Amino acid sequence: MRNRTVFRAAFMALFLFLLIAGKAAAADKVSVFVSIVPEQYFLEKIGGDRVDVSVMVMPGASPATYEPSPRQMAGLTKARAYFAMDVPFEATWLDRIRSANPDMAVVRVDEGIRKMPMARHSHGHDGPPPDHDGGMPGHGPEPDHGSMPPDHGHAAAPGHGPEPDHDHEHGVLDPHIWLSPRLVKVMAVNICQGLSAVDPAGKTRYEANLAAFERELDDLDRRIGAELALLPGDKRAFMVFHPSWGYFAHDYGLQQVPIESEGKEPSPGDLARIVTLGKERRIPVVFVQPQFSERSAKVIASEMGARVVPLDPLAADWQANLLRVAGAFKQALE
Repeated sequence: MRNRTVFRAAFMALFLFLLIAGKAAAADKVSVFVSIVPEQYFLEKIGGDRVDVSVMVMPGASPATYEPSPRQMAGLTKARAYFAMDVPFEATWLDRIRSANPDMAVVRVDEGIRKMPMARHSHGHDGPPPDHDGGMPGHGPEPDHGSMPPDHGHAAAPGHGPEPDHDHEHGVLDPHIWLSPRLVKVMAVNICQGLSAVDPAGKTRYEANLAAFERELDDLDRRIGAELALLPGDKRAFMVFHPSWGYFAHDYGLQQVPIESEGKEPSPGDLARIVTLGKERRIPVVFVQPQFSERSAKVIASEMGARVVPLDPLAADWQANLLRVAGAFKQALE
């Protein structure tokens, strides 16, 4: 009986020790917020066990229409940094996110990335031609590793946040930069610099994790390229409801034909033109994503004799998801 009492007391002491140690470890972590689930993947790759990452746009929600909850706004008051990606809801909310915690750093992970216009269903192609200087659209210069992206210090004054994502000549710019492993390398540098700014003690760890992640990204880029390289030239067009895959298509020589344009459902005339275009190009598949209605996509696919295939650009398992996407494109377009 005495042994049992001693054992129970020892067990309770160990339990309390682990509980207190766990709470202390959680308190020591750098609390940060990110816009979308794939961005959480990048932060955890670079931050490792030094960071505690909260996500604003939860699975199933759309970054175009999202509104942060009161609980999330309260959580921001304890955050050390917010990593902004310039997804659509931030055009409305970023100033309010800043004002929730004036001491919180705001890190622009898209700094140094030159975005290309969103594809429109009236065009039937994705993005502008290559720049005259030989550069590729959407692939700006990498940031200087020795300099800080803007907004790493205290929040800017209200009204000095990012402008809405518009280009007067081309319309809405494409925010889906996280679907290009090459652009994620630029984002990863910004993330590393942002974490190092708010947690200088972790800088060496962050830089080591960055180097390892960059190698993973290069390997992923090669694997996707090899998966799609053998597709013939007349089998590289695909149709998609929401044009999320412009950078992915650009990187790997594919052509995105969108149904929805700038958040608007196609008109009956647009539907007829899209069906005609799909038949002319013999497009075999229409890709859809869970954040948007599939109704128009299913109507168009039925008229074209094409299949409807789901793809999620906001999946949590980012690297595995892009490999699945490459396989889906190859299987659908071969």
